[in-house]
Amino acid sequence: MGTFFKSCDHPQAKWSKCPHDYKIRFRGPSGRQIQESGFGTQEKAIVRLTEVYDTKRRKPHSQAKAERIERYGLMSFSEYAAEWRAGQRHLAESSARHVDSLLENHLLPALKSRRMNTFDHKVVEDFVRKMETASIGVATQSNAFDKLASILLDAHRLGIFDENPLRGVKPPQYTPSRSVIPTPSQLAAIRSSGDDSFQLLVGLMSGCGLRNGEAAAVNIRNIVADDVYRVTEQVNQTAKTYGPLKHRKPGEYRDVPLPPRIRNAIEWYADKHGTTDGYLLRHPEDATRPFQPYLLQNQWQRLKKAQEIAVPEGVVIYSLRHFFASNCLSHGIPITDVAEWMGHKSIDITFKIYRHLMPGTLTQAARVLDLGLAA
Repeated sequence: MGTFFKSCDHPQAKWSKCPHDYKIRFRGPSGRQIQESGFGTQEKAIVRLTEVYDTKRRKPHSQAKAERIERYGLMSFSEYAAEWRAGQRHLAESSARHVDSLLENHLLPALKSRRMNTFDHKVVEDFVRKMETASIGVATQSNAFDKLASILLDAHRLGIFDENPLRGVKPPQYTPSRSVIPTPSQLAAIRSSGDDSFQLLVGLMSGCGLRNGEAAAVNIRNIVADDVYRVTEQVNQTAKTYGPLKHRKPGEYRDVPLPPRIRNAIEWYADKHGTTDGYLLRHPEDATRPFQPYLLQNQWQRLKKAQEIAVPEGVVIYSLRHFFASNCLSHGIPITDVAEWMGHKSIDITFKIYRHLMPGTLTQAARVLDLGLAA
């Protein structure tokens, strides 16, 4: 509630006989410390502290909102962003680093000293325009805008702005480039190249849609049914150890279809090479460490350089995941399922990347609708 005291040199036991006035100290509505003096007796100081406490307890909602606006509205963007960032405890390690990078390299250099209550759509538009002028990549522009939007929407919920400062602002438009997808015959050639670990990883990415870090963490215990593989973790490329999935909290997972060909490959590899706590792949130089995704990239480059695999122009390791999506969509599997199996944060991402793989959707829909009309 607060405290009372005297500033003189007399010990507390002598305060009742000391001629100096009492002082009180408490927190005001905005959280700032306030000090008052001139209380002749301890009782008067306590009465005043009680009044302050009762006023706080009885204050109307509108007053509480006004105090909240005063406190947060006067903050600089850097102060508010620091508080917002501290609340992002759900972020995985890689996502947290990404957020910190955007703050450090793009948001804070441009906005750190601006008071929160001065943001409006003009300020946001100016931020976007300066990124464009600086020739920052569109993907980075889009990510930086999304983080600024998250912070400003958080402030808007507190009531700092009368009008949403993002209203009417056109965000940077990032459209992923069309992916290059290997044909089934090209994939077969890739899948038959390299060593056993390379072939297993190619199968997991192209057959189950796993990311390379997820494939590196393949575990035979994750075969939860004959046709279902449970993706529970990935090898974090920075920490070089097992960690939670991208966009997921520790302990969360996703189930993906397990084609018989891939299940057989997992079981064959386990029978031939053994496992460690169920993990199939280990570091070739130290079996106590996880297999690192960069080892797949290294072998891919060696095979290309030695011309042991004919990799079409534009095909990269990630194209193996694109093949999985293409294989699903071309066989009529709903894009909502594909998005879930691939672990995309939003179906918008799946749609932007793979929409062109569904050219017959409208034609098929028109045909089906016509049948209904003719009934």
